[in-house]
Amino acid sequence: MAMQSALSAANFYPDDNCLELRARLAAHHEVALDQVLVTAGSTEMLALLCQTLLAPGRNTVTSERSFIIYRMLVQATGAKLIQTPMREDAFDLDAILAAINDDTRLVLLANPNNPTGTMLQAAAVGGFLAKVPAHVVVILDEAYYDFAVQFAALRAQEYSHSIGYLQQGASVVVLRTFSKAHGLAGLRIGYGLGPPELLAYCSRMQSTFSVSSVAQAAALAALDDRDHIARAVDNNTSQARILTEGLTKLKLRVVPTSANFLYCDVGEDASAVAARLRAEGISVRPLNVWGAPNCIRVTIGTPEQNPRFLSAMRTIVGHSLESAPGSLANPR
Repeated sequence: MAMQSALSAANFYPDDNCLELRARLAAHHEVALDQVLVTAGSTEMLALLCQTLLAPGRNTVTSERSFIIYRMLVQATGAKLIQTPMREDAFDLDAILAAINDDTRLVLLANPNNPTGTMLQAAAVGGFLAKVPAHVVVILDEAYYDFAVQFAALRAQEYSHSIGYLQQGASVVVLRTFSKAHGLAGLRIGYGLGPPELLAYCSRMQSTFSVSSVAQAAALAALDDRDHIARAVDNNTSQARILTEGLTKLKLRVVPTSANFLYCDVGEDASAVAARLRAEGISVRPLNVWGAPNCIRVTIGTPEQNPRFLSAMRTIVGHSLESAPGSLANPR
């Protein structure tokens, strides 16, 4: 309904300052209005931060096997991207700290991480921030926030104090999006919460009218639709368990997730597995270019979609075993 109403006025330009939505977000997160910047997805917010803070001779530090867009946005500025090794499929915060130098301007922490789905607990992030030099801005990319909150509660963990860091004046920018639990990915709308001066610089770099009136109206309505969020999160949690159990029965390694996808080691070339799944009408992400050539990322679907995926995987795994050298189906 909110989107349909906005469409009736689509002949007018949108509010370039997203004032109503920013005011709602500021009240929701208990921060000042000038600490909120609405963008065309959180990816645009990332791009603005890179354009504002980076240049040739500067660098950004993050982990390997993290959001691939980080690499593209940093390299577009002429800056260097430093990627530290992971520890058990999760960020090694000590390694990231050790990689920071005088030329570092940004640290990128996707929490939960895309594509591994692993989560940094609040105490670890707080200890990390206390050691980061003053000339560095830490981006806490919390695209999967709603899913992570529930997973953390189920595991008796503490997920995020990110807004508290911002309220205390820390040099952090928190990224959130309406693309995930809110289900508005096609409308491209997200936001950043950060220091007013930095967001003011980013705002000057932003394209005019980059956030449509339809997207703004949908986001405002989505903030009130807590029932939808609860249903989406509950479905994600229950279906994550079903998919994990199903893949584990196939002797495949699945990393416990805190997001809306699974990171799965299929034990063979991921691109080949993805191609076989596409032939069955199922799309997954092979992670070859992430440096994980035997792994795929699987979005957690609906109760109707997930059995189809598991059935296809049973066929693929069975075929792989039959074709393996030395198997009974392929004797030497």
